[in-house]
Amino acid sequence: MTKRLWVILLIVGCAVALSSDSSPEYVKQCSKSDPKLTACLIDALHHLRPYLSDGIPEIELPSVEPFRMDELTLSLTGGANGYKIQLRDLYIKGASNYSVEDIKLGSPFQAIVRMPALILDAHYSSSGVLIILPASGNGTFHARFGDATALVKGTVSTKSQEGKTYLNVDNLDVILGVKDVQMRVSKIFKNNRILTEAINLFLRENGQEVLKVMEPQLKKKLSSLFAGIVNQLLRHVPVESFLLP
Repeated sequence: MTKRLWVILLIVGCAVALSSDSSPEYVKQCSKSDPKLTACLIDALHHLRPYLSDGIPEIELPSVEPFRMDELTLSLTGGANGYKIQLRDLYIKGASNYSVEDIKLGSPFQAIVRMPALILDAHYSSSGVLIILPASGNGTFHARFGDATALVKGTVSTKSQEGKTYLNVDNLDVILGVKDVQMRVSKIFKNNRILTEAINLFLRENGQEVLKVMEPQLKKKLSSLFAGIVNQLLRHVPVESFLLP
């Protein structure tokens, strides 16, 4: 075997070894000894954005654009004929367009995440009386939550497997704050114009109050959803792959 062929085989062998030991392309590595470790980890989370948007098939992580929630049930006014809304098949866009403003490591950990806007679309049904109008009907619901900030808190645990260390988010709590709330409905009860305008007037004037009613259910569902996404990623990426000595 010629010397030149030996050199070629050696180069190929080294390339294969490096490829097998290297981290996935969606992982940006940081070093524990980096004095700017927090900034590096924030950059690593930003590096993930396009992969979360498109999905990562090799670890069976679907795209988060849009992510789906099953339903929210809201009681907006009291009394026997109180106005109630049910939102089904909710699709939310904009979650992958995030920026991490701060992160505190450890268990518990904490992060502040900002999103320019979250767009929500859903099937809508309502019952009861709104102001003086019978407001039972079906249609579509659209909302834009502008300048959304999420305070994310949680605890993590570790486990060893085949000489590698893996993290798991045991619980996650998401507190959502929104500066600008816009909500509207359409195609209500066979396009009943009077009912549609009455509901939209109510939503325009009471957007923040409606969001407050949504918040307990929204918080619970978002926390469960985000924990599932994070753990699907962490169970495939050992600590040693993204945090170097």
